[in-house]
Amino acid sequence: MTTPAGPPVLVTGLPRSGTSWVGRMLTASGRLVYVNEPLNPQRPPGRSPGVLDASVTHRFQYICPDDEAPWLAAFSRTLALRYGWSAELRRNHRPGDLARMAKYGTAFTAGRLLGRRALLDDPFALLSAEWFARRLGCRVVVVVRDPVSFAGSWRRLGWSVDVRELLSQPLLVRDHPYVSELESVVGGQDLIAGAAMLWRVAHQVVRTVAGRTAGIRIVRYEDLCAAPLDGFRDLYAWCGLPWTDHAARRIAAACTSRRAPARSAFTWTGLSRTAFRPMDSRQALASPSLPAEDAARVRTLTDPAR
Repeated sequence: MTTPAGPPVLVTGLPRSGTSWVGRMLTASGRLVYVNEPLNPQRPPGRSPGVLDASVTHRFQYICPDDEAPWLAAFSRTLALRYGWSAELRRNHRPGDLARMAKYGTAFTAGRLLGRRALLDDPFALLSAEWFARRLGCRVVVVVRDPVSFAGSWRRLGWSVDVRELLSQPLLVRDHPYVSELESVVGGQDLIAGAAMLWRVAHQVVRTVAGRTAGIRIVRYEDLCAAPLDGFRDLYAWCGLPWTDHAARRIAAACTSRRAPARSAFTWTGLSRTAFRPMDSRQALASPSLPAEDAARVRTLTDPAR
């Protein structure tokens, strides 16, 4: 068995910020084992005790030293690539579940034997980024998308978040009191305002913890789209991954696909249930976002001086 050469990696950011894309591009190094959304409360991709043997109770679960005991034990096993076969079989045993179990169990075992590191792609870990960096030694890559594009994507998909999931976590509100700003959109039907306020609060959490915690790096989705090879070469160096011709070719191929940006409903792909699809990253920047009036409203709501 080979010892991993470097820390585990967490790629996080609000859903629809490009975390699946960034995670897949980092695994092009051949040195990482991709683990998709262990903190997602939806099954699949979440609620897989073989991957993470802990009970997720909230979207955007907040983990901090005051409540870390079950999480530290569970994530230590996940990051050590130790798959819980018996725990998984007790909960999930439909044909699709068994296929995912075989995929992840094999990937974990092979990765551990080959000295590979775990890469967690998990938007729902965003508010716990500091804990992952401090307590688990992760290199945390936070992907931030322009708020207008982010809100436009959520509106197109008809997505919203019940902000009570965040407000009902007292340790989160204690450590980041500005989360209480979300009370203004509780029960609201305004998807634009809800997405904008979620972006505003999440971005403030990210700025706060990145400013005081080594091992957290914020990257702009738009910067990576505009110059993917330069951007990912830099990220590879920061994550301690070798930049090879093979990785560069895979990234170039995945970021220059002629496939048109998806305009239909959001879909998962593959047994890992990831949203990643090859794309022309520069064309993705030109995708329709919001009408001017709505875009201006998002800018106002997410203005840090507000």
